[in-house]
Amino acid sequence: MNEQDPLAQLRDIHLPDTGGIWPPAPGWWLLAIVCAVGLAVAVTLWRRQRRKTAWRREARRLLTDLEARASKTPDWFSELNALLKRVARRSHPGQNPQAMSGEQWIAFLLATAPSNRIASRPVVEAMVISTWQPNPTANPHQAMDFATLWLEAQL
Repeated sequence: MNEQDPLAQLRDIHLPDTGGIWPPAPGWWLLAIVCAVGLAVAVTLWRRQRRKTAWRREARRLLTDLEARASKTPDWFSELNALLKRVARRSHPGQNPQAMSGEQWIAFLLATAPSNRIASRPVVEAMVISTWQPNPTANPHQAMDFATLWLEAQL
């Protein structure tokens, strides 16, 4: 190496160090915070919606349970009417359906039924009246069909 030559004193070109992956750049920190907040908000909204609709899942479960033990007894028809009243209270709170009975309850069920009210009238009347009869005249399977149709329209 010649000490008189200034170019000989220069070092070779070298690349800078990569710096590694930690600590991340500020943009990555910001993205992580935004994702964490978004996830927390989504979980909170999901849980709130799930709590709001818990009564719907419970009503479907109780209806399935009633269907499994369908019988031609006043107690069974009473349970079915009680379930329908609980759902009606949640889906139509302004009409005070829990206080209805007899013809008023029948009219309410038919008014809030999704379709074919005329064909459903004898079934609904028999279902409501069978609650008080010692030997019910209503067919439990027809009552379940109407109850399922009515319940799905309310949910």
